[in-house]
Amino acid sequence: MASSVQNQGSISYLTQREAAEVDETLMGPLGFSVDQLMELAGLSVATSINEVYKPSEYNRVLAICGPGNNGGDGLVAARHLYHFGYKPFVCYPKRTQKPLYSGLVTQLESLSIPFLSVDELPMDLSKDFDILVDAMFGFSFHDIPSGWHVEEGDVGGDGIKPDMLVSLTAPKLCAKKFSGPHHFLGGRFVPPAIAEKYKLQLPQYPGISMCVRIGKPPQIDISSLRENYISPEFLEEQVEADPLDQFRKWFDDAMAANLKEPNAMALSTTGKDGKPSSRMVLLKGVDKDGFVWFTNYESQKARQLSENPHAALLFYWDGLNRQVVRVEGSVEKVSDEESEQYFHSRPRGSQLGAIVSKQSTVIPGRHVLHQQYKELEEKYSKESLIPKPKYWGGYRLKPERFEFWQGQPSRLHDRLEYSPQETDGKRVWKIVRLAP
Repeated sequence: MASSVQNQGSISYLTQREAAEVDETLMGPLGFSVDQLMELAGLSVATSINEVYKPSEYNRVLAICGPGNNGGDGLVAARHLYHFGYKPFVCYPKRTQKPLYSGLVTQLESLSIPFLSVDELPMDLSKDFDILVDAMFGFSFHDIPSGWHVEEGDVGGDGIKPDMLVSLTAPKLCAKKFSGPHHFLGGRFVPPAIAEKYKLQLPQYPGISMCVRIGKPPQIDISSLRENYISPEFLEEQVEADPLDQFRKWFDDAMAANLKEPNAMALSTTGKDGKPSSRMVLLKGVDKDGFVWFTNYESQKARQLSENPHAALLFYWDGLNRQVVRVEGSVEKVSDEESEQYFHSRPRGSQLGAIVSKQSTVIPGRHVLHQQYKELEEKYSKESLIPKPKYWGGYRLKPERFEFWQGQPSRLHDRLEYSPQETDGKRVWKIVRLAP
């Protein structure tokens, strides 16, 4: 998950008055406009939903939107959910005749998102929709979420009992009474001045995420975790004849999809004792001769490769439902010249780190690494070139077998295997389909 988990007890909660003052400050002295905050809030809601409810299983979303800013947040969320792969519907019975809201409606209509009247809603919403988004009332009303007092929560016990609550800017006091499994904070726009004024203790948003989970996630039965993949079919007549060309094609797709570290690969090795081990390394080159990575020649993987110079690579691209699940072949060291050239192309800190780390050996503590690193920084502070250690360099795997995997619905995945064979004295690749 993109979001991290924050202890609910360490988070600040706002009263209704404080929440109103924060909004006034944001839209007054700090220069935010309503549409800016609405866009960020709606995006936060959509990303929070996507954290828990994947569109492959929870596709149909009904957003019920009220006449105020909270309703506007719901309209924005519906637009983002559409682009995330959901099928949103909107019930917006009391429309606000302002350009901002009219524009949001036009945007949704341009995406052919259906608008439903109250009379068109089924009696049992659960039959037609997988997710219901309550965007009816904000904190300027007493009831948020619907039927809840903004500070005291579900006082009468007859309010809705949501599975997810998305608090925006900062949680309101009623959120303390929320007992559902998923509480997220969104609206990543609180500047330090406001946090200091109201002594807000808010969680750190991880990476570029627009939401962060508050409290512990619910206990999940691991055996129930599954993903129903939705992908284009991967057919024999569509693939490249050479697996290296097919790999480059898929790798380019992973790059274009902006996936994190698409060159990350699992490297599996075994020594003479036959015991396998795997670890993640980074691909640093691929050409007609094979796949290249760099490491410490005294590490565990290096020792295993010296005993058994064969290995397997695996690339996993989650965002594309793809794996190159097996690239198998023999392994040899690259030339000293190639290792030298790559070593000096690395950031200076990475060069020093390669010297400091006696990979896979036992050390007394992290402080040892920091001390040795500092000593090396001083040693080479006036040197333009840091010498590559003899125990560091590259390996190249020469592929003898490939398998490309594309996730499909109902576990009927596509698996195409490439293996070499001789035809008329020439080496060609035979392509076969494997059962999933």
